Amino acid sequence: MLTRNEVSAGGIVFRPHDDGNGHDVVLILTHEGRWQLPKGWIEEGESPEQAAVREVREEGGVDGDIIGPLDTIEYWYTSTYDPEPVRVHKHVHMFLLHYTGGTTDDHDDECEDARWFEIGAAEQKLAFKDERRMVSMAREALERQ
Repeated sequence: MLTRNEVSAGGIVFRPHDDGNGHDVVLILTHEGRWQLPKGWIEEGESPEQAAVREVREEGGVDGDIIGPLDTIEYWYTSTYDPEPVRVHKHVHMFLLHYTGGTTDDHDDECEDARWFEIGAAEQKLAFKDERRMVSMAREALERQ
């Protein structure tokens, strides 16, 4: 079986609650029915940071400024979209972003839905363990601020 490396980037965009107690983050609902973080391919000539900002805008409908990197998610999967199955080694660079504008109603059609969730609820809603770990890291970073 062939092997391929893929690199993507994404972000956890947050906004503080009006009373200063807690934060909300944006999650996207895939057409497969999974709640996930906005993320996608890094396009040619684009930095991981630029890709994260673009993906948050496209999939989540919102704009954000990067606060800093969180971590990189690494995993393997088998792609069945290729003419022959391919084993893919994926790296996803994740960033923490501060919400600056936009609305989740403006998400692209790659997603079924995009919504704000209280950060603890978002952690529980996410389909993948590594994404829950990223939200936990974001929550810890925000609590230190």
